[in-house]
Amino acid sequence: MYREIKYHSAQEALSVIQSGQRVFVQGSAQTPLYLLRELAKEAPRLNDVELVFITVQGDITVDKPEYEGIFNINCMFVSESVRKAVNEGRADFIPVFLSDIPDLFKKGYLPIDVALVQVSPPDQHGYCSLGVSVDIARSAVNTARYIIAQVNPNVPRTHGDSLVHTDRFTHLVYSDEPLPQVDYGSKIAADELKIGQIIAGMIDDGSTLQMGIGTIPDAVLKALVNHKHLGVHTEMCSDGIIDLVEKDVIDNTKKRIHPYKTVTGFAVGTRRLYDYVHDNPAFVFLDIDYVNDPHVIRRNPKVVAINSAIEVDLTGQVCADSIGTMQYSGIGGQMDFMRGAALSEGGKPIIALTSRTKKGVSRIVPFLKQGAGVVTTRGHVHYVVTEYGIAHLYGKNLRQRAKALVEIAHPDDREALERACFERFKHFPTLC
Repeated sequence: MYREIKYHSAQEALSVIQSGQRVFVQGSAQTPLYLLRELAKEAPRLNDVELVFITVQGDITVDKPEYEGIFNINCMFVSESVRKAVNEGRADFIPVFLSDIPDLFKKGYLPIDVALVQVSPPDQHGYCSLGVSVDIARSAVNTARYIIAQVNPNVPRTHGDSLVHTDRFTHLVYSDEPLPQVDYGSKIAADELKIGQIIAGMIDDGSTLQMGIGTIPDAVLKALVNHKHLGVHTEMCSDGIIDLVEKDVIDNTKKRIHPYKTVTGFAVGTRRLYDYVHDNPAFVFLDIDYVNDPHVIRRNPKVVAINSAIEVDLTGQVCADSIGTMQYSGIGGQMDFMRGAALSEGGKPIIALTSRTKKGVSRIVPFLKQGAGVVTTRGHVHYVVTEYGIAHLYGKNLRQRAKALVEIAHPDDREALERACFERFKHFPTLC
């Protein structure tokens, strides 16, 4: 039996944080919002505290203008919660592959003084779970000098790399509050459903799936009900996976590594998802430096990586993290899985995007916007899919790529794109 658990007040626990330290904050649905609200109250005694994290959910408080200079946010993925702060210059962004982040902690590039995490209550052996966000939190917990845990009975106990013994925590703070929820399935538009159907037609039975963040991956999942023996090895999963598991479409029987298990780094969805993965041995949440390692990903057969983009230029360059100079998201694991899928036997790396934005602006463009970041290079892109079809770019020259991309652009944008092709390549796409 483990020693009796002693809970501390947030004020007492957060007293270990000192000016000039680097503090890791667990993210996604596990964002410890109570600790962050309480940390904001410690502002009068603090200065130059660096906060590092990937995607965070909810109002984190410490990003407000009045805390500038007290809390310096240095995020490795720009989520909605901190997007305004980053683009107003009150926070900054580290471009990095998701699979590389653990090494930043372990090799001393970003040594962690204090980690703030949210965990499940301890079991009879004294182990708490990191819940649905193991990803980079596992490495942060392994390397941090001090760990403050927000213990929440709403956190699901997950299997894999998520367990941390209470002896490892410097302080435990109890807080009972619901986890943030996102329902991607309720937001799918008609053109995204069409994309889902097109991509479903590209997926063979026995494939291993990776789904990125957003509505298009859920649209793909909705279109896979007649498939057989699919597997999942993905950086994240959402509610869309549940129905396919229950219909036995996803059974993970054809995977070469972790057969019979759905492998993920984190999960974001509704309470239904959090309840579904709770104490479910069919799901394993693993350290992201393993999940997203292209050399691990390639070991499974027929890996289909489905990731979205903000815009794609006529040569195949993919901008997925910014709108011009405005930082919108991050590199994340897109390149990890695009490369891993390309190396997989029978694999298909797919970039999926609607042909136009909601404001009617073409996403297939002659040139990326000034200041835009290239997340996936044109050398790594194989397939680009819109609601108008599939552009297969692998092995194609620049003119052939431009022709294929114009053909899947919105019909009303094709004439302007053809003119841009002629100006650049001295050929119209119809002649390529």
